[in-house]
Amino acid sequence: MNEQHIQQVQQMLDHAARQGSDGRRFGRITALQSVSGGCINRTERVTTDLGMFFLKTLNDPDAEQRFAAEAAGLVALGASIRVPAPLAWGSVAGSGYLLLEWLELAGRGNDALLGEQLAALHAVAQPYFGFASDNFIGTMPQQNASSMDWSAFYGQSRLRPQLDWAAARGLSRRGIDLGHRLIAALPMFFADYDPAPALIHGDLWGGNYGFDPTGAPVLYDPAVYFADREAELAMTELFGGFSPRFYDAYWACSPLDPGYSTRKTLYNLYHVLNHFNLFGGGYGAQAASMMDRLLTEIGA
Repeated sequence: MNEQHIQQVQQMLDHAARQGSDGRRFGRITALQSVSGGCINRTERVTTDLGMFFLKTLNDPDAEQRFAAEAAGLVALGASIRVPAPLAWGSVAGSGYLLLEWLELAGRGNDALLGEQLAALHAVAQPYFGFASDNFIGTMPQQNASSMDWSAFYGQSRLRPQLDWAAARGLSRRGIDLGHRLIAALPMFFADYDPAPALIHGDLWGGNYGFDPTGAPVLYDPAVYFADREAELAMTELFGGFSPRFYDAYWACSPLDPGYSTRKTLYNLYHVLNHFNLFGGGYGAQAASMMDRLLTEIGA
């Protein structure tokens, strides 16, 4: 282990102890091990003489804000489904950190229970669309100003910012025009469907959930907000989908409206545009194709 890095992590643990009001200490480091955790943050298992913890760090001016938003999302989800508990977050020597409970995770577990628990999460009534504060989807800002009008919220707080960033990143003129037309036509997708606000994970794909040793589901890396629950289900289908057991259990608890088959493309457009803004490449053409298909389906 790099001695300088060990010292920096120890400073983060000491800083974390000072942030708390319960007098909790996190001990002295006895081992550090890198673990897989996505492409944005450095992620490590930290073993100390007082326990084991999961640490995310990022050298970025906005890192502390990002981690505070992630912690708020975990707390919100944790009221209904297992998450790694956020223990502390802050910044030390220009490096942001988020200290989490360490959970042993497996790739396989009770998929049906995940469906049931997600349906239960979505069934809890929420006061509005949006969230108490803005947060992030990957590294991109996610605007969460509250609204009682879902189509207006989705157009102005989800699609329009991504479309504006995509235009600055070189999205084709055709794609930009299609996006503006689609935003204007959004109420047509909700003529016979009036969704209720539901707390969603917001970035629920196969890399953002696992199972504890008992097989119970665990969610992490959230981008939470109050949304149409269909937006969550759509995301689960974007990168290959979850298991049939998951969908069977969810639908048994909470059947979906028939119009979901069209709206899931509308909701996944947000993530495809976000991927274009993060990674470029063929996501721009994919987004344009999705927008063209959606406008054709509603005759706009």
